[in-house]
Amino acid sequence: MPERRIGIFLCHCGSNIAGVVDIARVIDAVKDLPNVVHVEDYKYLCSKPGQQIIKDRIAEHRLDGVVIGSCSPRMHELTFRQVMREGGLNPFLLEIANLREQDSWIHQDDPEAATEKAIDLIRMAVARARLLEPLEEPTVEIEQSSLVIGGGIAGISAAIDLANAGFKVYLVEKEPTIGGKMARWDKTFPTLDCASCILTPRMAEAGSHPNIELITMAEVERVDGFVGNFEVTVRQRPRYVDIDRCTSCGDCANVCPVDVPSEFDANLAYRKAIYIPFAQAVPSAYVLDMENCLGVDAVRCGKCKEACGADAINYDDHEKTIKFKVGTIIVATGFELFDATKKEEYGYGDFPNVVNLGEVERMLSSAGPTGGHVVRPSDLKEPKRIVYIQCVGSRDERTNRYCSRVCCMTAVKQARMLRDKLGAEIYVFYIDLRTFGKGYEEFYESTAAAGVTFVRGRVGEILEDPETHSLTVRGEDTLLGKPVQLDNVDLVVLSTGVVPPRSAKKIAQLLNLSQSPDGFFLEAHPKLRPVDSFNDGIFVAGMAQGPKDIPDTVAQAKAAAAGAMSLMGKGKITIEPYFSVVDEDRCSGCAVCVSVCPYNAISLNERGKAEVNPALCKGCGTCTAACASGAITSQHYTDSQIEAMISEYLSGLTPQS
Repeated sequence: MPERRIGIFLCHCGSNIAGVVDIARVIDAVKDLPNVVHVEDYKYLCSKPGQQIIKDRIAEHRLDGVVIGSCSPRMHELTFRQVMREGGLNPFLLEIANLREQDSWIHQDDPEAATEKAIDLIRMAVARARLLEPLEEPTVEIEQSSLVIGGGIAGISAAIDLANAGFKVYLVEKEPTIGGKMARWDKTFPTLDCASCILTPRMAEAGSHPNIELITMAEVERVDGFVGNFEVTVRQRPRYVDIDRCTSCGDCANVCPVDVPSEFDANLAYRKAIYIPFAQAVPSAYVLDMENCLGVDAVRCGKCKEACGADAINYDDHEKTIKFKVGTIIVATGFELFDATKKEEYGYGDFPNVVNLGEVERMLSSAGPTGGHVVRPSDLKEPKRIVYIQCVGSRDERTNRYCSRVCCMTAVKQARMLRDKLGAEIYVFYIDLRTFGKGYEEFYESTAAAGVTFVRGRVGEILEDPETHSLTVRGEDTLLGKPVQLDNVDLVVLSTGVVPPRSAKKIAQLLNLSQSPDGFFLEAHPKLRPVDSFNDGIFVAGMAQGPKDIPDTVAQAKAAAAGAMSLMGKGKITIEPYFSVVDEDRCSGCAVCVSVCPYNAISLNERGKAEVNPALCKGCGTCTAACASGAITSQHYTDSQIEAMISEYLSGLTPQS
């Protein structure tokens, strides 16, 4: 191999790097390194003039390797790769030394140390650049269809956008109907418009769209393959009612003798063993709850089948396995409300008149269990004094440290509605009211002006009179510095935060997704790639990614759909060549690499040798480290390249006496 001609380009990043690192000293230290033929600095290398400088110097000095000292490769590696292409070089003959996140930002108080470290980082980068090899990016065909997991407002929005763009969509929902939590809510803030009025037209559109295949009462069981070619296996539970035949007449439910708590109504009312979750459900068909059914023959019951004039009930229905291929996946699995029984001081689950936000939403709904009337669960009487307690299960070291974002505005909305409906005396205990959206602050101010009392402080405990079930709320007003005790409280509403659904861990394992410490799915970059996952072709949207309100959820769903469209619209995609390669002559076929690969990218071929699927491999190097015979090499991160960097660093150390 002829001697490399390497150019070094140092970015000031405004003052982010140059304000701490002595750039002139770095240039002087690295300009005479072996194979280095040019060194130059510029204020913003990522700018158009900065990019042009690199291209001009490639031609002028006949460079065949480039080292850039700048910010993290996560920010501008793709930018500089394109510069390499336009300059006539293979884009993988580039090495980036992170002088910002790994140096200047963490050594702001020690410019001397930061400068020494910058010199070391550039020296190591040059050592690796000498051994870089040109790589080619393989291409794969991409399926023109998408899987959307979760049928809430995020999943529905993403599915409709994809379907309208001409792509086939498989919308998988674990419940009997799509709609998610929004279908259970009464009004939306800050406009107080009907949640169902907004949602149900979108539900109907998704249910009737020719490009959307709706698969309810189903869960994704297995996902194989890779970006552009995912092979999906879905398990669908039996409904025992033929969706196509059912006319939603309700004759079956009218004769059903079984009453069980209704999950849709937050267990505040009862439903039959054969039921439809709510009037506008999609699909508009009943479902038979076989666990609570008395029996599926005429001897034990069978009344629903006898009453069904459409002959839609099928007691012999069974679980189905559905398989299909998609090019992209959108995860919109939503959220669950925090279990308030974990906050024992509030008595939720013990005191009947302590409820959560979701239960009040169902009572407020005209289609809910109380016909739109909020009552005390203990005696169904109208409450005259109501207390809201904020941050239950959020911003709490013992439960969840994060803010759930929507709880403050949901409580303000409900308090305003209850004040207007009942004229009740309402108190809201809060830590900090977070009214972050458009029109939210104004809505809070108008609610306070309407007579709702906001008390800054925590509630320490709630006591109950066992005879009357009235409550005593003890807390503090931190603005006045005084304890507060409210007696004869009729209803306490806990503003329960949001948590990831129980299915999140399983979905993360199926799709090789990362989860943040709070359990929500982790995006590839919080600012630049907020809906991308680390797994190519898989996107996250809505509450699956973290707490957010409806406008942000819909916006993120559209972004995820756009990301999926951009991939599928190409017809084929290129794959980064950071995959491992196998030397079959050295491979013993021990299959250790197969067992340790976290991406299931390795299998044994017909010759009994390891074989890597480039589209699945992420270049993590686990197989390389585990291979006893040294038959596997990680492209672009070879042992020799890493060893060269380490040796270069060690050679610069001052011997200690």
